[in-house]
Formats: sequence, structure tokens, C-alpha cells
Amino acid sequence: MAQRRRRSITAAAACLLLLEAPSSSSVEAFSSAPSSLKASRRAPSSPPARFAALENAAEPNEPPQLLPELAPTESGAAPSAMPTLVPTDVVQSARLRPFDKDAVINSAIFLFAIGVVLERVLSVDVGITRGWSPAEIAERIPIDTWRSYNNILNMAPLPTKAVTSATVYTIGDIIAQTKEGNDIGKLDRWRTLRSMLAGFIGHGPMSHVWYHVSEDFFDNVLRLHAWWDFIPKVAVDQAVFGPLWNNSYILLLGLFQLQKPGQIWGDMKRTTVPLIISGLKLWPFVHCITYGLIPVENRLLWVDAVEILWVTILAGEASGGAEEDVVEKSAAEDDSLR
Repeated sequence: MAQRRRRSITAAAACLLLLEAPSSSSVEAFSSAPSSLKASRRAPSSPPARFAALENAAEPNEPPQLLPELAPTESGAAPSAMPTLVPTDVVQSARLRPFDKDAVINSAIFLFAIGVVLERVLSVDVGITRGWSPAEIAERIPIDTWRSYNNILNMAPLPTKAVTSATVYTIGDIIAQTKEGNDIGKLDRWRTLRSMLAGFIGHGPMSHVWYHVSEDFFDNVLRLHAWWDFIPKVAVDQAVFGPLWNNSYILLLGLFQLQKPGQIWGDMKRTTVPLIISGLKLWPFVHCITYGLIPVENRLLWVDAVEILWVTILAGEASGGAEEDVVEKSAAEDDSLR
């Protein structure tokens, strides 16, 4: 009984061993097979090509991966992958822009000037706006700013007019450079400074003296008080003060640029008549308002405001003419190549 039980246990253990281990014939075949066959059986088999194609087709949204081209070497060594050429525009867009020092300096100057102006304008009613609505504040700021300017003008007329002309000539030069195609980093600060000094030293003080002398001459010397007295005033302005200021402006710019006296004198002779002719297109009509309606102390501010508009128009026409010259030149070059 015990022997039968041992035999049954032994037979069950043998069956389990046969199920888990390979058969004797497979072991013998495996032992008699060459080593390359052993390696092939040990290595996992790759899926068929049609399965790989189906797997690749299962992801249609995946962009195809371009393989690098293989370049043969002279020594017969294994070919190396050639680098893929990247488009120039991609490289330029990815490349960091260099630090523009002039753009930073000009931007800082502009922001500082704008901040000073805003601080002066917005603080004109500080201390008296308690209880005011935003609409009342917005309505009172322009009126009180104008009153504050006139108060300063009455207390210090000459310095106030000098600063006014310096500000206007600075704005005019910046507009002219912008119309010429210069961005904020390419603005010539020294040119703008020369224009500002010309307005501060020349136009402001000279206009202050001229308007008072002209008014005193027509009122107290000629005793001309008719409604049409602005007509001779405009005529004298265009014949005397216009050429005087134009040549003074050229003289100041030449001195600031350290030009030779002969060059400055040549510029004066060359530009006197053309400037008078170009000024006749606008200033006689403007000065009808200047000498007919505007008070003496505010005439400079009115003229400076019109000068900003005039400089903008002239700069726009100059830039447009330059673009037309470039187009005509390129067209002529194309015709010559044909």
C-alpha cells in the first residue's frame, strides 16, 4: 500500500516535470544544433513586415521622420549622416536680436519727458479736486493748465517762450526723422539737441522781441488801429522777420556743427530765396490769425503749434519724394538691363 502510494506520487511528479521542461528529443535536437541556431531561437523574432506597416498606418497624424542622408567617406569607413540644412529665415528668427543701446537711451529720454509733462498736467489741480467727479476733473485740467501756463508766461515771459520754442523744435525734429524712416533706435540725438538749442536760444527770444517791437511800431509809431492793420503786419513779417529767422537758424546749426564760416554763408545764400518762396505757401494765411486775433503774449505758442503741423507736412512730402526717386531709379536700372 505504501509502495503504491509512493509510485503514484513519483508518477505525478514526473508528469509535472514533463509539462514544465522540454522533451528529451527537443533537448537532444537543441544540443545537436549549431550555435547559430541556438542564438536564433534565443533571440525574439521580429514581427512580419505587414504588421509593421499596419502599425505605422495606425497613426496617420504623425509627421514622417526624414532620415539623414548618408555620405560615403574616402577611406571606405562607415558612412556618416550629413547634417540637415536649416532655412535661413528660421535661423534668423531663432537668433536673439542684439542689444540696441541707442533704442534704450532714446526710449528712456522719451519716457522721462512724457512723465514730466504728465506730472505737471495732472498735478495742476492737486489739493482742490476733493469731491470732484472724474468728468469734472477731466474738464478742469485743460482749463487750469492753460491758466497756469499764462501765469508763468506773465511772470517770466522770455524764459517761458524759450522753453516753448525748444519743446516745439524738438518735437518737430523727431517727427522729421521719423518721416525719413528712422525708428527709435536710429534717431540722431545730437541733431535733435541742435534743433532744441536753436529753438531755445534763437526762435523763442527772437520771436518775443519781434512781436513786441512790431506791435509797438504799428500802434505807437504809425498809430495804425484799423481793422485791416494785420495786413501790413503780415507783409512786414514775411519780408523782414521770416528771412532773418531762417538765416539765424542756419547760422546756429552751422555753429553747433562747427562748420566753417564760408560753408555757413554759402548755405545762407543758397536757401534764403527758396525758404521765402516755400513759406509763402502757408505763413501769410497763418499770420492773418496771428496778427488779427491772437494776443501778443500768445502769438509764439500759436506759431509754434502751426510749425509742428508744417514740419510734419514737409517731412511727409520729402519722404514721399524720396520714395518716388528710389522707384524711378530702380525702374531706370531695370530698363537699362533689358
